[in-house]
Amino acid sequence: MSLPSETVAGGRAPTRPPIPVKILISGGFGVGKTTTVGALSEISPLSTEAAMTTAAAGIDDAGTNSTKTTTTVAMDFGRVTIDESIILYMFGTPGQDRFGFMWNDLADGALGGIVLVDPSRIDDCFVALDYFDKIELPYVVAVNEFAGRTTLTLDQVRHATDVDADIPVVRIDARDREQVKDAVLTLLNVILHRARTRNAERG
Repeated sequence: MSLPSETVAGGRAPTRPPIPVKILISGGFGVGKTTTVGALSEISPLSTEAAMTTAAAGIDDAGTNSTKTTTTVAMDFGRVTIDESIILYMFGTPGQDRFGFMWNDLADGALGGIVLVDPSRIDDCFVALDYFDKIELPYVVAVNEFAGRTTLTLDQVRHATDVDADIPVVRIDARDREQVKDAVLTLLNVILHRARTRNAERG
């Protein structure tokens, strides 16, 4: 096996494989996790969507004015190349409490997460916030704006969620690739900052 400093035929150094980075996209039911993953993924995203049934009536509530007819029963998965050195893998968590047993497996190896918030249903995001805080996973709060739903300022969302001052709260449209990309880049900066801080503390 060649070492990174060695050269191959022709005098060119071998290319290092890109570093895989895993993040979670989380939040309440119907908040836009599947849409977020699909907006950024460079491959056709894997989505375990199933039709909502009458058995779930009153349990899977997507909120006022929602046209949602399916629900994620396992996870969403997408991939995007950040640059030559980083490939990002996105895993969307299921939004219902009854699928909470899957979260530990999905979180295994993740470096950070995005918690999507529906400003008309703030309470739905607390499960994700509490879980990420518990496992000490760096995260960003992303307020997904929906047409026809309640709109809050970012300061109002920060106050309502009571997240720490160093946690970014941003506004996105889950359908917009550039806005989702900006949220992901914000998260990557949070991850890098935490890593540098920990390295500095270790001396």
